[in-house]
Amino acid sequence: MSEETKNKKNQLNIELDEATAQGTYSNLAIINHSPSEFVVDFVNIMPGAPKSKVKSRIILTPQHAKRLLKALGDNIQRFEQAHGEIKDYDKPPIPLNFGPTGQA
Repeated sequence: MSEETKNKKNQLNIELDEATAQGTYSNLAIINHSPSEFVVDFVNIMPGAPKSKVKSRIILTPQHAKRLLKALGDNIQRFEQAHGEIKDYDKPPIPLNFGPTGQA
């Protein structure tokens, strides 16, 4: 079997529909985890708005969460090499009223 044939057999065809391709803006991610999964909620907080909704929730295995961390880190490093350092501006903590509160 040729190398080209092997590569074609191992290719994954990923489709992206038009609605998903538009994306969803988020300026806050809330991350929680259990022993078996990581839950990332993406929120769009608007200045002056007293309330916001989760726009998207992604649930990952711990292994996929670690791969995402590495991939995001690699991409940020390449972005900064091409465009300069991304500034992380100090902002006051956002008071969040999100989901159930923990109990002792």
